[in-house]
Amino acid sequence: MPFFDKHYHDPGTSPGSLREHPGRSGQSPQLRLVHYDDATVDSVDLSATDLPTLQEETGRRTWLHVQGCATGATLAAIGEHFKLHLLALEDVHNTGQRPKLETYDNQIFVILALPRFADGRVSMHQVSLFAASDFVVSFCDGPLDPFEPVLRRLTESRGQMRGRGTDYLLYALIDAVVDQGFPLLEGFGRELESLEEDIVRRPTHATLSHIHRIKRELILLRRMLWPQRDVIGNLIRDEIEQIDDDTRMYLRDCQDHAVQIMDLLETYREIGTSMLDIYLSSVSNRMNETMRVLTVIATIFIPLTFIAGVYGMNFSGNHNSPWAMPEVGWYYGYPLILLVMLSVAVGLLVFFRRKRWF
Repeated sequence: MPFFDKHYHDPGTSPGSLREHPGRSGQSPQLRLVHYDDATVDSVDLSATDLPTLQEETGRRTWLHVQGCATGATLAAIGEHFKLHLLALEDVHNTGQRPKLETYDNQIFVILALPRFADGRVSMHQVSLFAASDFVVSFCDGPLDPFEPVLRRLTESRGQMRGRGTDYLLYALIDAVVDQGFPLLEGFGRELESLEEDIVRRPTHATLSHIHRIKRELILLRRMLWPQRDVIGNLIRDEIEQIDDDTRMYLRDCQDHAVQIMDLLETYREIGTSMLDIYLSSVSNRMNETMRVLTVIATIFIPLTFIAGVYGMNFSGNHNSPWAMPEVGWYYGYPLILLVMLSVAVGLLVFFRRKRWF
């Protein structure tokens, strides 16, 4: 996940500008229009050229979903049809916005962060939602549609979505985005557990890189998911006429999910930090063990080197003195010295073992 992943216009650009960003993918977004009431649901796929010809259906609620990066022309056409505010459309166009809640006349505008895990990396996608008394317009800049389960519930008439207003559909979309955090954090939990085993068994440089990647992704996740909880809280507390009291009760459950996700996220951040300390301690302990083994080996060879050095002196050829290393001339002198050296080595090993130095 990049540290800064946001499209923006050049400084000084007029507010509400929908100018295209250089380098943005030219793939056309997918549009899905849903009309529904208590009895029926009609869903149809659209193209950007169909937007000017859309007809309003009196007595039915409308849901337009745009999947992918919409062009400025597409956003302008949608905004003109649904009377969306230009500043809100600019926030939709400039992805990477902080989650927030705005009210424009008779409309609610909500931006949420949708976390995804793919190819071993976490990516954040922006979800933008407009809600009025008779329509909901949703945008998601990612490649996968997060609202397929909501459409399936609406189509199969499960639950109470058809019989309630667009505020309940707005809640269902928000709930689908918030709940994406649970499987993501579950994957983080498994990854942290496996990483902890690697740290205890045999930490490597790859393990350290893995720890830093997880810590970085958890920090960026917190930056995007923390304000999401406040957005849901504002929907509950603020006097917004588009939100019924019955729907606020469901939003409280959604806020509870957001709080649980933040608690898990904070817990995993602390675990990631402690894992770095464990890694450093483990590496230090392994280094100490290595140095201890080397010290024991060096200590054993110090007296052996001393004995070999003594008997490597050239006093054995002095026949005028009885002290000129007489044991060199002994018949068993050589194996006797080897036996002494072996005894010294074994004695040191026994001593170190009793001291629990290795």
